Amino acid sequence: MEIGAQFFTLREQCKTLDGLALALKQVADIGYRTVQISGTCPYEPAWLDEQLKKNGLRCVITHTPADRLVGETAQVAADHDVFGCRYVGLGWYAFNEEKENETYDHFISTYVPVAKTLKEHGKLLMYHNHDQEFKRLGGKLVLEKLMEDMPADLMGFTLDTFWVQAGGGDPAQWLEKLHGRIPCIHLKDFAYGRKMAVVGEGNINFGRVFEKAEAGGTRYMLVEQDDCNGEDPMDCLRRSYLYLKAQGFE
Repeated sequence: MEIGAQFFTLREQCKTLDGLALALKQVADIGYRTVQISGTCPYEPAWLDEQLKKNGLRCVITHTPADRLVGETAQVAADHDVFGCRYVGLGWYAFNEEKENETYDHFISTYVPVAKTLKEHGKLLMYHNHDQEFKRLGGKLVLEKLMEDMPADLMGFTLDTFWVQAGGGDPAQWLEKLHGRIPCIHLKDFAYGRKMAVVGEGNINFGRVFEKAEAGGTRYMLVEQDDCNGEDPMDCLRRSYLYLKAQGFE
């Protein structure tokens, strides 16, 4: 398994192309070789491809805005071809049954066609969980329903260790349940007070996470820290990298 940096962590630095270019260099200087591009300023696919190659990086997954996923699916796939990225991620869905365009049924009717089009273009839709997927609908967790209703050849899961725990789940157990559907996962630690923490500086049992991820076919473990609690996000990524390298990952 390879470790990478999720650029949502660095979103405040990446509001301009110059900021994004600098962040790519800094992440590469830390030692990361794979990245997820998410939460940054707009960019041309060819520009991103050039910057990745310049820094010896590969973008293995993105989070793509929902309006583009739904309205420009084929173009999204073509853009990902330019910088050699197979996994096309959706970063958020509310699963709010009180709003017509945020219900579970709306998700299925909207994203099955998206996933089919991406598959036709050699891509895989990847769904990133938060904690709302641990609500129950009709006696089942939303995440369980997604596993059943979205076939494995249409959608994978970017399981997020912090948000699983925040939802009351066991990250390692869910990696086991999603065996074969987790080519990419997000690593962020969970500290006292429901705080996001540098990987290895919180309380998640990452030994079990690594074991179940590897057994389940995970290829990329992307470090993400949405909230760095006032610390420098780049330094948080650096400390996570050093912890993971000490565990034998690069």
